[in-house]
Amino acid sequence: MPPVTLAALLRDSRQRLAKAGVDDPGFEARLIVEHFSDTTQTKAITHPDCQVEAQVTKQVAEAIERRFAGEPLYRILGYREFYGLKLTLSPETLEPRPDTETLVDLVLPEVQRIAGANGHCRILDLGTGTGAIALALLSVVPQAEAVGTDISDDALETARRNADINFVSERFTALKSNWFQNVDGQFDVIVSNPPYIPTAELETLPREVREHDPRVALDGGPDGVAPYRLIAAQAQERLTREGLIAVETGYDQKAAVAAIFADEGYAALKAARDLGGRDRAMLFAFRPES
Repeated sequence: MPPVTLAALLRDSRQRLAKAGVDDPGFEARLIVEHFSDTTQTKAITHPDCQVEAQVTKQVAEAIERRFAGEPLYRILGYREFYGLKLTLSPETLEPRPDTETLVDLVLPEVQRIAGANGHCRILDLGTGTGAIALALLSVVPQAEAVGTDISDDALETARRNADINFVSERFTALKSNWFQNVDGQFDVIVSNPPYIPTAELETLPREVREHDPRVALDGGPDGVAPYRLIAAQAQERLTREGLIAVETGYDQKAAVAAIFADEGYAALKAARDLGGRDRAMLFAFRPES
């Protein structure tokens, strides 16, 4: 392929993505071109006529073909931004999404409070995936440390890599564990974005999710809330006396999840809605009957 200008590559990419029915072709074209050409939006504005190497043009064309085939943008790029962090993705990790930042926002003040009062805060992130939740908290609270569990070796390696590139690896431990199975010690805060899609609904999910996010990170059992039962039933011995649990939930699961935790002696302290106004995260404390 002969060299083309940066402006021409952006224009062609935007037009091709628009024809493919992409919701925001301008945004996606910019991210794809910037990623493979190692340029910035500023350079596109100040130096639109700079030539792009043929190899870059080929890589951009291949990326757009992958979008045509239904592969998510951030899977193609290999990373996604989350809570100000750049997180690499891998086949066995869920792609972190803005909705999960709601969970971080909900529990962050509690982590800061505990760290301020005690000089430290131990966090357990169940089903850590990319490490998104734990690493976001560690990036804001320097006195905190976290253990992230997962059953996938691929996910654990990805979480370790993300901890390293975001400069919190000394305070993050990736542990292979099926929920609490291999976890030792007690924690001030337990966080989780567990699978919460009912099994029967998995095939109705958007193609980008259904075909590219790992099923094990989506499937919440027949009613979608099986993981919450497990967490509520087993968390107490891993919590400090004043410990807290924060979980992400499906938009229609608030009442069901609250009831599950109430049955195990937990009180719902707070709930939060995502940017779309949907119920998305809940915070619990153990409050056994006297």
